[in-house]
Amino acid sequence: MIKSQFSKENAGKSDDRIVSSLSIPDDEQDNSLRPKRMSEYVGQSKIKENLNVYISAAKSRQDALDHVLLYGPPGLGKTTLAHVIASELGAQIRVTSGPAIERAADLAAILTNLEKGDILFIDEIHRLNRNIEEVLYPAMEDFSLDFVSGKGPMARSIRLPLKHFTLIGATTRAGMLSSPLRDRFGMMLRLEMYTPEELRDIVVRSAGILNIKIDADAALELARRSRGTPRIANRLLRRVRDFAQYEKLDSINLDITQRSLKLMDVDELGLDITDRTVLEAIIDKFSGGPVGLDTLSAATGEEASTIEDVVEPFLIQLGFISRTPRGRICTPSAYKHLGRSYIGF
Repeated sequence: MIKSQFSKENAGKSDDRIVSSLSIPDDEQDNSLRPKRMSEYVGQSKIKENLNVYISAAKSRQDALDHVLLYGPPGLGKTTLAHVIASELGAQIRVTSGPAIERAADLAAILTNLEKGDILFIDEIHRLNRNIEEVLYPAMEDFSLDFVSGKGPMARSIRLPLKHFTLIGATTRAGMLSSPLRDRFGMMLRLEMYTPEELRDIVVRSAGILNIKIDADAALELARRSRGTPRIANRLLRRVRDFAQYEKLDSINLDITQRSLKLMDVDELGLDITDRTVLEAIIDKFSGGPVGLDTLSAATGEEASTIEDVVEPFLIQLGFISRTPRGRICTPSAYKHLGRSYIGF
């Protein structure tokens, strides 16, 4: 008999929920599961078709690829796609993040060390300081760095040429980018949520890399509960693999998959105990709503920011919660999913 290692107390933390689309320390193992070539990258077919054209054209011209902005919800593979682009171009990739660049001099040092055709990948680019953004403008547009030498009457402007490089920015909040920065990207590519069939293919591929067999129906079951996100699909696969190995099974079948996910409190739509706690609080404590965010936070014991940024987006996507001027309300679909009778408003 398998005993659950996922307590309700731990499941409520936003940074270690098994179905969180945000990266957690355990996801470091995902590096081995990441595809290296475009042919291995599952999903995002329209983006891949366009990128294949742009990459082929850039290589034929022996020129750097135009700057690329990748945006969309977390966990969809923006970082992976950046590395795939570098691999297809045969280029070196330098990786950093918006919060890690604290001074303009830091960015200048990175840019001056780039060779022709190299790729600079900036994750969470929307969190760049505005002063640092201004260093990027001439670097992206004219491949040069402008800086002032000296002070007072002796000050003079110096323009330092840079080698042609490609900037790939990744963000979950494209709207937070300033217009001047956003306009300097030649390609803006939005990554969409994955279908269950695409996630099934990802699960089967990852299972092969992890050297574990998985039945087709078990792979599809995992895919359906992965909230359209490859990061979650791979995370669930690793946990179900643990349960299968604990029971000394040669392969992951549908039965062990369903039992494991039940013990991890992941239901058939991918909701966990935190999601259900929020829905049940709105229905049971506030008669289905409307209820304000701060009140809901106090009733569930979750931080208001966690509810708004981590829990609500997926519930809204499913059509279980609606935001109104008066507060959050649960829809009839939420009542049906929880097995409750809809009483109306």
